[in-house]
Amino acid sequence: MFSGDPEAIETVASRRILVALGGGIACYKVAAVVSTLAQAGAEVHVAMTDAATKFVTPLTFEALSGRAVYHDPWAGPQPGDPQHIRLARSIDVALVAPCTMDLLAKLVHGLTDDPVSLLVSAIDRRQRPVLLAPSMNDVMWHQPANQRNLADAERDGFTVLTPEAGWQACRTVGVGRLPEPDQLVEAVAAALRDQAKSS
Repeated sequence: MFSGDPEAIETVASRRILVALGGGIACYKVAAVVSTLAQAGAEVHVAMTDAATKFVTPLTFEALSGRAVYHDPWAGPQPGDPQHIRLARSIDVALVAPCTMDLLAKLVHGLTDDPVSLLVSAIDRRQRPVLLAPSMNDVMWHQPANQRNLADAERDGFTVLTPEAGWQACRTVGVGRLPEPDQLVEAVAAALRDQAKSS
């Protein structure tokens, strides 16, 4: 049950939203994000890296979104269909969550060897906002390489959401927790409102 700003639900209704998952334990939180968006009337498309499918199966997100999950760039609905291009052009906003240290590095450095980095690389960020929701261990979060990549991502036009501090799956306390589902839904709605104001 969504307990955030009711305006957020109105904003996402009838919008085409991509939710892209990297491989991290926080994938379980994203199921609630997809469910909330779908219940609000959004057209939700889900993409997953192979690592993400080890934490939550594509079947879960197919059931929640009502659509096939993009997790194999070679399995297009029609022969020769570049579905990552078609999908990238059709969405209004994208949320990458969890955005792992590895996935962030790929997006910043232009590596496209998994379904999510391939798909996100085809999104024109001048027209469609792409939100990155980092999620990783506290030590990984503070690594100089990761901090450089975060700064580069913002310079490249990504919107980087601030992770939370708290208990982590590695049994430590620190910064790097994925924001709660309601916060992610509100961030998507805020991006859509900002996009409307600038257009």
